[in-house]
Amino acid sequence: MLGLMQQHPLLISSMITFADRHHGGTEIVSATVEGALAKTGAKHRYTYREAHIRAKRLANALIGLGIAPSDRVGTLAWNGYRHFELYFGVSGMGAILHTINPRLFPDQISWIANHAEDKVLFFDLSFVGLVEKLAPHLNCKAYVLMTDEAHMPAQSSLPNLLCYETLLAAASPDYAWPVFDENTASSMCYTSGTTGNPKGALYSHRSTVLHVYGAAMPDALCLSSRDAVMPVVPMFHANAWSLAYACPAVGAKLVLPGMSLDGKSVYELMESEKVTFSAGVPTVWLGLLQHVDGNGLRFSSLNRTVIGGSACPPAIINRFKDQYNVDVLHAWGMTEMSPLGTVGTLKAKHDGLPIEKQRETLYKQGHAIFGVDMKIVDDTGAELPWDGKAFGDLHVQGPWVTSGYYKRDGETVLIDGWFPTGDVATIDPDGYMQITDRSKDVIKSGGEWISSIDIENLAMSHPAVAEAACIAMAHPKWDERPLLVVVKKAGQEISRDEMLAFFGGKIAKWWIPDDVVFVNELPHTATGKLQKLKLREQFKGHVPA
Repeated sequence: MLGLMQQHPLLISSMITFADRHHGGTEIVSATVEGALAKTGAKHRYTYREAHIRAKRLANALIGLGIAPSDRVGTLAWNGYRHFELYFGVSGMGAILHTINPRLFPDQISWIANHAEDKVLFFDLSFVGLVEKLAPHLNCKAYVLMTDEAHMPAQSSLPNLLCYETLLAAASPDYAWPVFDENTASSMCYTSGTTGNPKGALYSHRSTVLHVYGAAMPDALCLSSRDAVMPVVPMFHANAWSLAYACPAVGAKLVLPGMSLDGKSVYELMESEKVTFSAGVPTVWLGLLQHVDGNGLRFSSLNRTVIGGSACPPAIINRFKDQYNVDVLHAWGMTEMSPLGTVGTLKAKHDGLPIEKQRETLYKQGHAIFGVDMKIVDDTGAELPWDGKAFGDLHVQGPWVTSGYYKRDGETVLIDGWFPTGDVATIDPDGYMQITDRSKDVIKSGGEWISSIDIENLAMSHPAVAEAACIAMAHPKWDERPLLVVVKKAGQEISRDEMLAFFGGKIAKWWIPDDVVFVNELPHTATGKLQKLKLREQFKGHVPA
């Protein structure tokens, strides 16, 4: 027997339609790319109702460009209102939005765009030079510069260069969002491709809408119409962790920071727009905290931020809470998971615990949100206990977890229906997961595993350390031993011996690194993660002093 419920497919267009109808006057504020390039700090503001009208104009414009359902539409763009319109205009009309990371190497970008078979490329004003270099290697039929006529270049080598605002002005706002199967592909993101070519995760309307429901729940990001949300995580990085969808779905004010992500710019936008919630990778918050600390500033409205992308050092969590009364939600996920998997919110049982005990839980990546299941397994695939001590390979499953990669149909990705994440983790009896390493980064010394993340977190709690990375170096007896690579804070000094002595009594003696080297900066991937592969290459053959 089937239930007697109405049949309404879960479609991305429903979220902007809902925002228009029920939160139509709520603002979307953007720091414009034009303003950043001209150093005027100009902002654009409009409402969900106006955004919806423009998204429908965009859908008509895409049809006029020959875009049909399932065609891929590429973007090279920052977090701004035009990119927001593409999120809904492209997917809503049945095409597939392909957000490309502009921080990748040009040959990677061209490979990704051609592999996805992007028919049209939309790009921000700051990427004109990049796209001109890429165009001879791309198969796009048209290029759309996301600006107005006043900012169009006087001349360009790009074929079929169009102006975004001119396209929209010529398009009708009369458009009825089509209804189709909710399993239809909606958008795609490629992994960072640290080894080999990047791989494409192809999301569906159903997976995206369900992900929004999961992300917005109280024990996840706890989003509501009372929030002013500023995603510093880029809209080209795993759908901005769903925030570009979740904000209209709950009616939250949306604040988009554009291309200026330095500490000063982020802080000033947060303050002027009374941001209550933000999201980004640890490196962004390091810059923000340095600006706030260095200028004796406070946060007047920010009350919580979600930090993910890579493990957040406890020192950052402590600084936000102790100095500024801002709660950090430690989160974990992957491009292949749309991306959210776990969030570090506390349970009622933690309320009466001492702060130190609560922090031990908050430092972990958190518990699964509804829609995600997880387990840890050993090398044979046997499931390991949730005792907070055993650590093994982390596997996940759920309705917004990938089942395979785009154009890799013959490849087996799942193991007995579970997706192997490549992370090594523990899970405690309360279901809180903690990443101890990437499987390729784990240090195996004398047959025992050492967590590089634990060592990095401890190093970053030293007042003279700005950033740290721990990698394995070869050892004739123990096979591998830890090497700590450190960036000092400006104006601070610490020696190798002082750094090693700092670990004494805080971790097992055999976990203490064999050596420390100091560098001016650490290499990061295009999504802000530590690039340990480069460090391992740089320090290959390193011998302790």
